[in-house]
Amino acid sequence: MLVTAENVTKQFTGGADTVQALETVDLAIEAGEFVAVVGPSGSGKSTLLNLLGLLDTPTSGTVTLNGTDVESYSDRERTSVRQDTIGFVFQSYGLIPTLTALENVAVPRMLEPNPSATEERAAELLEAVGLGDRLDHYPDELSGGQKQRVAIGRALVNEPDLILADEPTGNLDRGTGERVLSTLLESTDEDVTVVAVTHDEYVAGFSDRVLNLVDGTLQPADEEAMAPGPDASGTAVAQAGDSGPRDKAGDDVGGEGQ
Repeated sequence: MLVTAENVTKQFTGGADTVQALETVDLAIEAGEFVAVVGPSGSGKSTLLNLLGLLDTPTSGTVTLNGTDVESYSDRERTSVRQDTIGFVFQSYGLIPTLTALENVAVPRMLEPNPSATEERAAELLEAVGLGDRLDHYPDELSGGQKQRVAIGRALVNEPDLILADEPTGNLDRGTGERVLSTLLESTDEDVTVVAVTHDEYVAGFSDRVLNLVDGTLQPADEEAMAPGPDASGTAVAQAGDSGPRDKAGDDVGGEGQ
């Protein structure tokens, strides 16, 4: 398993109040799997993503990445693993406005000793996400969907094992969201694991597995409640810990998006 959580809880304390953000979460996710975690605002989705992304630590329980208990990492090791192993995609894109699309994608590798190789890698990724003609465009010259695809390129530039996407379609229309989700799905063909947290059940149709997070607890997804994606008939809906990515051949959604 690429990433696991076992008996994970997370509490936040403010003054005399304690908020239980996660209640005994268990899950196991394989390499190359696309998992959608669906739930309303305040259900603990972002908290879960922060734990899987080594941005926070659980109150109790164990999170492992590539078989290693993440609690064993020093601060320096945690930063290094996060940079080399995990890519992040945010709803707000997180692009630097004074950098071009190419430069934004290259940011995670800007300290590498071979800048020409970094630039080549960034250009290849932008071409792969359909933005080969936008290399020199600045964020304010790009649509929302194009910005999100730049963000996906940035997440992939270090060849991560895991992509964590927080509401990746939250600011996009349906057609543009499909293009973004298809781009994430295509990355799993290279054994990249994608975990997308969202309140939009439409995302579930693009995933191999759907988990509902309600009041800090993972629950089996209700298959009938999931809105169809490009190949909903092949979507495996299972409890946390189950696996088995579907055959992704033919799952690419047509259309250029925005």
